[in-house]
Amino acid sequence: MSDVAFTRTEMLSEQAPPASSVGIVGWLHSRLFSSWFNGFLTVIVVIALFFVLYELLHWALSPTWNGTSLAECRQILVAMGQEQGNTFGACWGVIRERWVQLIFGFYPSDLYWRPIAAFVLLGVALGPILFADRVPKQLIWFTAVYPFLFPWLLWGGAFWVPILVILGIVFAYLANKFLAGIFGNLGAFISAVVVAIVWWLILMPMVGNGLNTIIGSVRMESTSVRLDAEIVRLSAEEEALNQQIEELTDTIESEQAANESRYVDDPDGLLEFIREIGAKKEALAELHKQSGNLSEELSGADSLNRRIQKLPELEAQYPDALAFAEKLRSELPKSVAHVSIDTELEALLEEVREGKSNATLEDTSKVVEVLEAETKAKSLKGEIAGTYRDVALIGLQPVESRDFGGFMLSITIGVVAIACSLPLGIVMALGRQSDLMIVKYLCIGFIEFIRGVPLITLLIVASTLLNIFLPPGTNFDIILRVLIMVTLFASAYMAEVIRGGLAALPKGQYEGADSLGLDYWQSQRLIIMPQALKISIPGIVSTFIGVFKDTTLVSIIGLLDPLGLSTAIRASAAWNGVVWELYGFIALIFWIFCFSMSRYSMYLERKLQTGHR
Repeated sequence: MSDVAFTRTEMLSEQAPPASSVGIVGWLHSRLFSSWFNGFLTVIVVIALFFVLYELLHWALSPTWNGTSLAECRQILVAMGQEQGNTFGACWGVIRERWVQLIFGFYPSDLYWRPIAAFVLLGVALGPILFADRVPKQLIWFTAVYPFLFPWLLWGGAFWVPILVILGIVFAYLANKFLAGIFGNLGAFISAVVVAIVWWLILMPMVGNGLNTIIGSVRMESTSVRLDAEIVRLSAEEEALNQQIEELTDTIESEQAANESRYVDDPDGLLEFIREIGAKKEALAELHKQSGNLSEELSGADSLNRRIQKLPELEAQYPDALAFAEKLRSELPKSVAHVSIDTELEALLEEVREGKSNATLEDTSKVVEVLEAETKAKSLKGEIAGTYRDVALIGLQPVESRDFGGFMLSITIGVVAIACSLPLGIVMALGRQSDLMIVKYLCIGFIEFIRGVPLITLLIVASTLLNIFLPPGTNFDIILRVLIMVTLFASAYMAEVIRGGLAALPKGQYEGADSLGLDYWQSQRLIIMPQALKISIPGIVSTFIGVFKDTTLVSIIGLLDPLGLSTAIRASAAWNGVVWELYGFIALIFWIFCFSMSRYSMYLERKLQTGHR
């Protein structure tokens, strides 16, 4: 029997893979048609997507960009040859007409350069943080200054305001440095915080008022002369502009009356006529806008000029009014001497009616006289200080918070909340793991309380109930209240995200830091926190995105964010009924910002190799 070889003695040549497993065919086979059931689902989904996209594109590709109202958009759609009454299509005229308002709210149009500059410089300031390896290291100094420049650009005011705010940081640093050897690190830190708060809340307003008085006194006469000339110029411009408005209005009315029935059988001519009238109406609206701005500017100049002329009289009246109020206050009976605000007077009147107080109705009448005298003295003081402040203004024109709105408001709240919540979250995450019992339970209590309360509840508290706990006469800006509440809300969630990163680190990292002889803060700064933050990147960015989207909740408390403005726009007669166009535009802008943050998160994960590969 002969030997038989069961093993191959030569190598087989390479063969091409099956056509069904490579290229586009292989991809389709493995991803979409791996079985008859997957193939069936693929076909169903493709058919559904086709019909949805077809209808969506048919609606979106609507030639209504020049429409000035919903009715005019429908006329354009009919004039384009569609079946009579078939007005299916988007009305993009509302976006063309209101996109500026959706972005800037009611911010003065001649000052749009300020928020634009603020957000462009925001990108510059974020460069050393987001792309440290691609920008000059010296740019970090601008990043340190930018938090003080940002609110000044948006709200305006004298140029020394951000300088005085920075001085609070300088004083806190000096206090911490010189008191560290006396009270220790913790005591010095607490003292530094107290120094900064005292400077910002008490001393800085006094210094600012002093500067306003000194500079205002010097500039008073020259400002009055300048305002007189400006009032004459603005009055002439307003008169000429009103004449243009009257002429253009007459032209539009006469053309509409003359061509009312001319284009009944000419859809193309009707469409062209609608476009021409729309362009003239747009020009008329722009003239009305310019007229309103001129009237407002003229009114402001005239008002300030009157206040300057009246200032000597007010300064002469104030000492007498203050002395009179103090005299009346000193003559009050002891039973009512404590009453200093209207709410206390109302409570006293209730007690007098019920016989629970020794005071009489005559005593309450004296209290009313005292409160009226004190109110008059405060009003005189405020008017004098306000006049000096406006005359002494060397810087940017102040803008009231009520003029903020649109995406500018949402981005402002989002940027401040994101920038402040991260360091606060780090501190609270470390505090929750601290061995100091008081610090630990304070952090736990704050985090659990904030995470257990809806953000809308905190915003309502900030807008309505917060004034109850503030001193009488305190003017706490509504946007500042919202910024504080949204920041605290985000910081509580951020603390838990970072605590998860800290918990994910192996114990050996802490032991390694101890073996190097590092103290607590050095080990956290150099070893622990960089690794914990790297692990927490997805959760941190997810929290950032959630905070930015939650800014739309401010519309509930009366702030006109993009959603609040969309409601106001739809309430107008011209755009009543337009919904999806506005919501689609708002959703697109939010998606761009959120998607950008998400992509940066993925870039940062790859750069830092979050997976420890």
